[in-house]
Amino acid sequence: MRLVSFSRGGESRIGCPVDGQIVDLSIAASSLPTDLLSLLEMGPEGMKQAEAAVTAAGDDALVSVDDISYLPLMTRPPKIICIGRNYAAHAIEGGAQPPTYPEIFYRGSTSLLAHNAPIIRPKCSDKLDFEAELVAIVGKTAKGVAREDGLDYVAGYTLFNDATLRDYQKKSTQWTIGKNFDNTGGFGPMFVTADELPAGADGLRIQSRLNGQVMQDANTSDFIFPIDDLIAKLSECMTLEVGDVIVTGTPAGVGYARNPPVFMKDGDVCEIEIEGIGVLSNPVVDEA
Repeated sequence: MRLVSFSRGGESRIGCPVDGQIVDLSIAASSLPTDLLSLLEMGPEGMKQAEAAVTAAGDDALVSVDDISYLPLMTRPPKIICIGRNYAAHAIEGGAQPPTYPEIFYRGSTSLLAHNAPIIRPKCSDKLDFEAELVAIVGKTAKGVAREDGLDYVAGYTLFNDATLRDYQKKSTQWTIGKNFDNTGGFGPMFVTADELPAGADGLRIQSRLNGQVMQDANTSDFIFPIDDLIAKLSECMTLEVGDVIVTGTPAGVGYARNPPVFMKDGDVCEIEIEGIGVLSNPVVDEA
């Protein structure tokens, strides 16, 4: 199943894209939650009810994509856990050896933005970089999970642009500050349930494009730490909760590692695409 989060008439809703339109679940099944996190918290029964509602939906539940504004898939997920240098070529282009254990940092919810919403380049920096990433979203509580069972805890997948202020990232040995400027984390638009993709979202082409030019072009089969391994390693340390967002790392080709460096600027458009999931597109706008 595929779902999007959106606003219509000033109200937050979720819906299922069908033939160029969206089935508004708040109309098709008024008993269902109107946000993705609450739907995920219902477990498999929630998705079952949502699928049935989409199948039975009448024309009154159909809305045009022109009449909505996308929202981040979840505006306040329990945790946003990011993985650094999960592609060997990206580690090497930055002058580091591929890690033997995941490099982990957090993002906050105020950094998130929706499909088509502007990434804001702050006044304090002109070193705004792009990072195409796959997201795994946790579907049930996980603690002490064995790797062979890791994928059982993934509800589905989406896209992320881990836009980064490189000069601020380098101000500290911890990367968090460069990754948490407001309105720099593009998130969505499409949530795709795990059953619609290869196990672990393996073997999917991943790209970033800046103004139509391909900047990153790799495959999720190149992960150093695949999804099942990440679930096992993270759940060894912390309880993963329903709705936790795991941002799995970016491949080689980022802007700062190019010669000369390429950073995003006002008027640019950055697209992230992963095979089988879709496209996340965001314009870039200077902070007012």
